[in-house]
Amino acid sequence: MVTLVLVRHAKSDWGTAGLSDHERPLNDRGQRDAPLMAAALAETGFRPARLLSSTALRARTTAESFATALDVPLETLPELYGASVHELWDAAVATGEASVLIVAHDPGLSELASELAGRDVMMTTCAVATFPIPGARWPEAPPVVDEWSLRTPR
Repeated sequence: MVTLVLVRHAKSDWGTAGLSDHERPLNDRGQRDAPLMAAALAETGFRPARLLSSTALRARTTAESFATALDVPLETLPELYGASVHELWDAAVATGEASVLIVAHDPGLSELASELAGRDVMMTTCAVATFPIPGARWPEAPPVVDEWSLRTPR
């Protein structure tokens, strides 16, 4: 079985004029939620073989919390910024690893989570969705699976 964990970046700050979308930081809530959600995932015992993140500041900062809590290295990929369902899936498959965590953005994350869950899923900021995917290797296309969990900050 392979496992794909999707994490939407934590809440970002829209208060600084002149910043590009790519350089928006986390706001206070995002800075609080990212480490909390990372710690909650770490408590499950999950440790991804690869942790991939968008290069956007808000995603990188969120991913750094997960890298620290899970004690795994962080890899940033420019193609995950604004990635589609297929780009997100392809990035996970390309690792060849049995467990991958991706920190990225909507709408791609919600669309991929919806496809994997077989129902509509809205990935709110800092949501964590875990998908066990049957089979020892990555399938070529995203399957619809019955087992899934979705956690959002409280």
